[in-house]
Amino acid sequence: MQHETRDEQHEQQGRHEHQEHHGHGSRHADHTDHSAHAGHTAHAPGQAGWPMAARATLHCLTGCAIGEILGMVIGTALGWGNAETMVLAIVLAFVFGYTLTLRSILTTGVDFRTAFRVALTADTLSIAVMELIDNGVIVLWPGAMDAQLADALFWGALTLSLAVAFVVTTPVNKWMIGRGRGHAVVHRYHH
Repeated sequence: MQHETRDEQHEQQGRHEHQEHHGHGSRHADHTDHSAHAGHTAHAPGQAGWPMAARATLHCLTGCAIGEILGMVIGTALGWGNAETMVLAIVLAFVFGYTLTLRSILTTGVDFRTAFRVALTADTLSIAVMELIDNGVIVLWPGAMDAQLADALFWGALTLSLAVAFVVTTPVNKWMIGRGRGHAVVHRYHH
C-alpha cells in the first residue's frame, strides 16, 4: 500500500511539474512577444539605426538649444562680453542637456545617483561635439559674435549652427549607440 502511495505521489508531482512548465511556457510566449517594441531598433550593440540616432541627437539638441539661448539672453542682458556669454551658454547647454536625460531616467524609478551617472555617460560626448560644432559655426560666421538678440543675423547664425551640429552629431550618436553607449544606455532603462 505504501508503494502505491509513492507511485501516486510521483505521478501527482509529475503532473504538477508539467503544469508548472506548461504555465511557464505560456509566460515565456508572452515574454518573447516584442511587437510592442517594434519601433525600437537598438536593443543591443551593433543594431543602431539612423532613426534612433536622430532621436537621441534631437533630444541632445533640445537641451543644448535651451541652454545656449538662455545663456546668450542672460549674457546679453547683463552686458557681458562674447567670451563670458559663450562660456555661460556652453555651461547651460550641458546643464539642460543632462537635465532632460536625467528627468527621463528618473521616471523609470531609479535613484538620483544612478540616473545622474547614466545621464553623464549618455550625453557627455554628444553634447561636447554639438557644442564644438555649434559654437565653431558661430565663431567662424562673420559678424555673428557681435549680433544682438534683436538681429536677424543672431537668430540665423544660431539656427544654422544648431542644424550643422545636428548633422555632425547624429553619426556620432549612431556610432555610440551601435557600441552600447550613449543613448543606448538610456534606452535600457526604458525597457
